[in-house]
Parts: sequence; C-alpha cells; structure tokens
Amino acid sequence: MIHASNTNGQPFLDTLTPGAHAAFAQLGSRHTFAAGDVLINEGDHTHELLVIHKGMVKVTARLDGDRASLLDIKIAGDVVGEIAAIDREPRSATVTACGDVVATVVPRHELLPFLQSNPEALAPLMNVFCGRLRRSDRWRLEFAGYPVLVRLARVLVELAVSHGRREWNAVRIDVSLSQSEFAALIGSKTHTVHKTLARLRRDGLINTGERQTYVRDLPRLCQVARLTVPSL
Repeated sequence: MIHASNTNGQPFLDTLTPGAHAAFAQLGSRHTFAAGDVLINEGDHTHELLVIHKGMVKVTARLDGDRASLLDIKIAGDVVGEIAAIDREPRSATVTACGDVVATVVPRHELLPFLQSNPEALAPLMNVFCGRLRRSDRWRLEFAGYPVLVRLARVLVELAVSHGRREWNAVRIDVSLSQSEFAALIGSKTHTVHKTLARLRRDGLINTGERQTYVRDLPRLCQVARLTVPSL
C-alpha cells in the first residue's frame, strides 16, 4: 500500500535505461538532511524535483484544517516533488526526513531539457503518477469495504514487505510511525488505531515500542489482512 513508486512497485531510478540513468545522474546537486528536516513545504512555489538516494521521507498534507495526514512514504530511488516541477503549481504536500537523508535537488530548468533529450524517461515518470492514482483508488475501495482491523493489518503487512528487516523470529519495520500517522494512512481515528494495535499485540501478531513495530507472526497477520503470505 505504501511503497509503490510505479505500477510495478520499483523505485523510479531503477526503471531508467542505463543511458537515461547516467544522464539523470548529472542533474542537480546533492544535499543532506537530518531527521525532521523539511525537504518540501506544502503551499510553497518552489519547482524542484528531489531524488532520494539514502534514507526515508514521509509525505503529508493538511487535508482537514490544521490536521496533517500522512499520504505516503518514499525510500532510496524514489522521487518527490515531480508534479510541481512540471506544472509550476504550489506544492501539494510536505516532505519530511524520517532520518538521515541524502537527496539530489533537480531544478525545473534542468529537468525539462533532460526529459526532452531522454524521452525514454517519460514512461517511468508517468508510471510514478499512475502508481499513485492506482494506490488512491485501491485505498478508497479498501476504506469502503474493510473494517479498521483489516486495513491496519494490510498496512503492517505491506510495511513489513517493503521496509522490513528480519531479526530472529520477527520482522522489524524500519519505518517510524506514530499511531496518528497509522490512523491517517488507513482513514481512521487515532484512538481506534490504539485499540486495534493493542488487539494485535494481545493476539501475539505484533510488538510495539517507542515508534517501533515488530511483526511476530506474518502468516497470521496476513490472515487478518485477508492477503496471501508474501515472500520477504
């Protein structure tokens, strides 16, 4: 649900041809960010595309007054900010570093000539848009068709697959999310997520700590999520 940079789930950079990848690597300038640093501010009139080389960022937007909702998570190889870089409209979301991040900032005046000279890069970039639209459609269907328990279990399974690391008899999810951010992802209330996580803990499916989650029984969690067991 969370990490799917295009319709095949591959990061943008991994989908470029060797020639386009080499040309793209010449664009922009590299910057480092610490946890909590804002790479993009919602509403700003900046028009750069950012490529994540190391670390992880979260994408949030204020959809309901002053309440920020978590929309997505991006990892190494992904791009953010491409919409404003192309249409020159204000930023539609805020992008914040979840830890140490290394990213290349590509200004619009470099991006557009690159796309004109490397038209083969247009399809991967379009796949970024298509992947987001498909996720949005799927989320709406899941929100309408599944209870909170199933939706939360699905998020945890997909986080374990896309951001998980094996540790003994568990999978540690290398994404630090608060209960309110989990709630934003599945379209629920924070207190409902709190109770649902407690239920999953009681059932021995997960362990949680200070913004840290371990999946203890992935096959059973997949049963709750109504998914087949993925390979890690």
